[in-house]
Amino acid sequence: MSAVKPLGGRLFTPAFVISGALVALAFYYLAERFVFGLGSVTNLNGGYPWGIWVVWDIVIGTALGCGGYALALTVYVFNKGEYHPLVRPAVTASMLGYAMGGFSAFFDMGRWWQFYNIALPWHMNFNSVMLEVALCVTAYIVILVIEFLPAVLERLGLKTLLWWLNKVLFLIIALGVLLPTMHQSSLGSLLIAGGYKVSPLWQSYHMQPLLAVITALAMGFAIVIYEASVSTTGFGRPSETPLLAKLGKVIAGLLIAYFAVRFGELAVNGKLGLIFKGDWDSLWFLLETVLYAVPLAVLLNARLRQNGRALLFAAISLLSAAILYRLNAFLITYDPGPGYSYFPAFPEVMVTIGLIALEVGAWLFFVKTLPVLHDAGTHKA
Repeated sequence: MSAVKPLGGRLFTPAFVISGALVALAFYYLAERFVFGLGSVTNLNGGYPWGIWVVWDIVIGTALGCGGYALALTVYVFNKGEYHPLVRPAVTASMLGYAMGGFSAFFDMGRWWQFYNIALPWHMNFNSVMLEVALCVTAYIVILVIEFLPAVLERLGLKTLLWWLNKVLFLIIALGVLLPTMHQSSLGSLLIAGGYKVSPLWQSYHMQPLLAVITALAMGFAIVIYEASVSTTGFGRPSETPLLAKLGKVIAGLLIAYFAVRFGELAVNGKLGLIFKGDWDSLWFLLETVLYAVPLAVLLNARLRQNGRALLFAAISLLSAAILYRLNAFLITYDPGPGYSYFPAFPEVMVTIGLIALEVGAWLFFVKTLPVLHDAGTHKA
């Protein structure tokens, strides 16, 4: 395994300060929400019980946090140890993404002060998809914290504790592979519960859980490429393109599986004609499909896979497609019936941006103060 060490350098950079300002604004609106209720800062209503907080922070945010899940499968299940240098930064990003998703779940709870009831069996609704999601996400956050703990123990020089943790870490990693598979598929099942309110182009009753897992895995690999590329540019580190190019082949396989399942379901259920209907749903579907097709074309080309910029472009296009897929299904084309409409209020948007900024600031703090990134040479101040 490559050596890892803190990047060091100045912490209070412009990016860190701007992130802090956005976080402060988000917490102002959150204070208003927790004191005066959801209606004071959101446009939620009876037809739209979930808004951008649920869709971005939980449905999208947890999928963006699947880098650790994707690499755990690659390194520990398929025994591809060459990717080990990418594991710790992926776990760090996953921990932050899932922690923000778990934290944001409080935002949409009407009686948030009673959140502990979800852990009490006599209050559990065992027919609820969200119960499984809540319990699995909570457990996975704990797993990610434990997987991240070696970086902290190394920094503190607690070698004995680190030795004992490494002895049982394989059990933790096994759970870290199982739990995301469960709750990502359950988030797909949440669309099934939406029934006719979900557009037919996104309502794949039998295939919804599988599509959710495939796209989450693809996003996990794509976010690993994105993070590595940004670290190369932002910290002046040597390029990891040869290693990332091999991940590109994995992503291409996942995208082929996605297209086969997605269009196979539409064909079997006689819904292919809806793609060319010319309404807004079909236009959003076509845009989403193009964004998926572009990275597939890039990653199937061996020459382009070896180009760092092409890899980054493919990763960004894939992430955009998967984000749009979830936005389309859960918000944009979601139709609860006449008389209801939803567009996020300014405070909702700023809280979402603030949480993203919190992740960015926390990422910068961790990589500069803890051994997260493998030792790849010098970096910019």
